[in-house]
Amino acid sequence: MSLVVFAVVRHFHGSTMVDMLVYRGEGAAVVHGADLYAMRVWDLPATYPPFAAMLFVPSTWFDVSTLRVLVVLLSLALLALAVHLSLRLIGWPHARHRSAAVLLATGLGVWLEPVYTTFQYGQINLGILCLVLWDLTLPDRSRFKGVGIGLATAIKITPGLFAVYLLLTGRIRAALVSGGTFLAAGLIGWLLLPDASYGFWTTYLWDPSRVGVTVLMDNQSLRGAVCRLLDVNDPGLVGLAACVVVGTLGLAVAVLAGRSARRLRRADAWGAVCTAFTALLISPISWTHHWVWCIPLIALLAVEARTTGRRVLLGITLAVFLCHAMWLSPHRWGRGVAWYWQLPGSIYPPLAIAVLVVVGLRLYGARRPVGNEFEETNASQPAGPVLMPH
Repeated sequence: MSLVVFAVVRHFHGSTMVDMLVYRGEGAAVVHGADLYAMRVWDLPATYPPFAAMLFVPSTWFDVSTLRVLVVLLSLALLALAVHLSLRLIGWPHARHRSAAVLLATGLGVWLEPVYTTFQYGQINLGILCLVLWDLTLPDRSRFKGVGIGLATAIKITPGLFAVYLLLTGRIRAALVSGGTFLAAGLIGWLLLPDASYGFWTTYLWDPSRVGVTVLMDNQSLRGAVCRLLDVNDPGLVGLAACVVVGTLGLAVAVLAGRSARRLRRADAWGAVCTAFTALLISPISWTHHWVWCIPLIALLAVEARTTGRRVLLGITLAVFLCHAMWLSPHRWGRGVAWYWQLPGSIYPPLAIAVLVVVGLRLYGARRPVGNEFEETNASQPAGPVLMPH
């Protein structure tokens, strides 16, 4: 029923799927040998590496109307897969109940703002999410560990922070496989599209203005939030300092979580979410649809919502990602934002920072002096015979 309502709402709301059209334009540029980075669709340029443009070639096989339908169906399948992989990452629920959980969560998940916007624009973020989650759910001994992250990085660059996470959590082979996969994909791009590859890696990658305007309300990176707070187009050293501090904190928390399997339940899942949120915070531009990492976060909070405090945290997180607050702001272009619209208009960065702080505090609590660990260990031991005084 939820998906039927979603289809009706999308029909009346209208859906440009403009990013899908850009991808199709990139694929067409590859097919026809045109200048990939001179191409414009609705004045929007190509922003991904040449390897990604090559993957978009199949989109040119269909007319736009057919492609819209196919992309919606593919996005639904990817959403279900993302939910399945998120549940697999956290090890919940039992396998025989997981299909029902996936169906229920998929029906509700389409209303999450990052997911809803992904459908609106025809974005590929759910595919990137699935590649990384698939990689993280592989056992560390798997020879394919790192391939998914390497491919995701070759398509969109920012998932490269997960390779750093693998390296710093001691999974050196997986990190090397990730780096090797990324380099192999880049080499394919160089061989087949040498001019585009040279232009991208030497010039276009380092020009954030090609991606969009930093101060826009739908940019939910830390840099975008600082721009709106200071009412400037470029936050300068203030924005850089904020990103350095938060990036250092976020990566440290992620790595500590990933290395704390003996103290923190679902440690690798928390490490993955913290890594993703760190990347989203420190990127110059993180559009709202990039925040599809809310899916594994909500799954984690749901499975751990055993106390009142954790249920409140789950409720706040759901409210944040369901409210679409930034789209209600009268300051769509990000300048002149009134003080009372600052938090609703930049709602994702504070939540992400709060997640990093909460996980950090949990890790600190888990690493307290041995007394607590001794008590916890003893409490977990089977009770021996009780000696009663005579």
